[in-house]
Amino acid sequence: MKNHHSFKVFIVEDDVWYGSMLQHYLSLNPEYEVKRFESPRDFFAALHENPEVVTLDYSLPDCDGAEVLKKIKEHNPDIRVIVISGQEDVATAINLLKNGAFDYIVKDDDTKDRLWNSILHLREISSLKQEVETLKSQVGRKYDFSQMILGKSDQIQKVFSMIEKASKTNITVSITGETGSGKEMIAKAIHYNSERHKMPFVAVNVAAIPRDLIESELFGHEKGAFTGAVTRRIGKFEEADKGTLFLDEIGELDINLQAKLLRVLQEKEITRIGSNGVTKIDARIIVATHKNLLEEVKNKNFREDLYYRLIGLPISLPPLRERGNDILILSKHFIDGFCKENKLDKRTLSPEAQQKLLQYPFPGNVRELKSVVELAVVMADEEMIQAEHITLNTSASIADLLNKEMTLKEFEIQILQHYLDKYEKDVLLVAKKLDVGKSTLYRMIQNGDLKMK
Repeated sequence: MKNHHSFKVFIVEDDVWYGSMLQHYLSLNPEYEVKRFESPRDFFAALHENPEVVTLDYSLPDCDGAEVLKKIKEHNPDIRVIVISGQEDVATAINLLKNGAFDYIVKDDDTKDRLWNSILHLREISSLKQEVETLKSQVGRKYDFSQMILGKSDQIQKVFSMIEKASKTNITVSITGETGSGKEMIAKAIHYNSERHKMPFVAVNVAAIPRDLIESELFGHEKGAFTGAVTRRIGKFEEADKGTLFLDEIGELDINLQAKLLRVLQEKEITRIGSNGVTKIDARIIVATHKNLLEEVKNKNFREDLYYRLIGLPISLPPLRERGNDILILSKHFIDGFCKENKLDKRTLSPEAQQKLLQYPFPGNVRELKSVVELAVVMADEEMIQAEHITLNTSASIADLLNKEMTLKEFEIQILQHYLDKYEKDVLLVAKKLDVGKSTLYRMIQNGDLKMK
């Protein structure tokens, strides 16, 4: 009985003795299922079985090896072909390899050993490819939105419905929601449940990249395109080819670059900085913002034509304070995960602790909730987490800060770092909220006063 997972090898060889010798030699490996064919006609009749490997005699009487190779690749380009020839013709070998042959072996005393090693190499490649496919499949299951985006509220159920619709097509998706509400998780849920789930998911936080670098980051550059461009750089659009490009905080994109982005979306091609050539791209676009883009259009901060190009399927992510008991569902999930990760005994929230969480508005949304309950687990000495173990960001924290004796610069650094942490290292947003020059923030980051990690 043949092994269900056998590695199928077809030998096409008109020399009966030579073909039988190869068949016997390869059959010494019990994992190989080896079949021999003396004519191209018999071989083509069995090609529907899709062997992993075909060893092909180049000098067949009715059809040359190049023609057989072409028909094999037209039938199934994944079938690996090893050409075996009686002549050491370099030009022929190069041409066959260019047209898809995996290897070219000359008939001599070492042929069977070289063939054995070549097929072993193919098996290693096949095994690695299978591992990659398995890992990609696991990643897809990991981001099953019904398991990773928790909640039973009507608001989040509407989001689930929109994710399901978005996953069935390649329509552009625009996600709006407050900072920390989980916009990137929604984007990943769409990608990993779509037909593109085996291809790259590339995320770019537009607001976190300095204005003079964002064009290179998105579209790439050639070596020598500008000072400091010591090598060619592939941009995020090319990285995301055949997959999904997630542009977070798209509302922060410089108005001058918006026109270039619009052209890329329309033409489906990019031009690296310093290059005259174009590169075709096929990336599904998902954008996110905490801003009202329509208001930005009215205020002339965002191009109207780009807005209508990006709006696609809009998904509005509700803030955590509007999701009711989802706060408790998420709290349990985060607590259980933190305890398991840190090998701690199980923890539960007391009724008073639950009430304290439900009454708090969570300006930092899901991200803030996760930090709050993980700290509560650490603070609790027993199984039950009490209300006093829950530390919330209230005005008391400001009073504690003012009670410390620090220099004005130290106060400034603490306040700026707090806002950078709160708003996901979004420099432009922090600069706007605190009315601070963004160049000041970038300088303090460069000097090490502020941390971006």
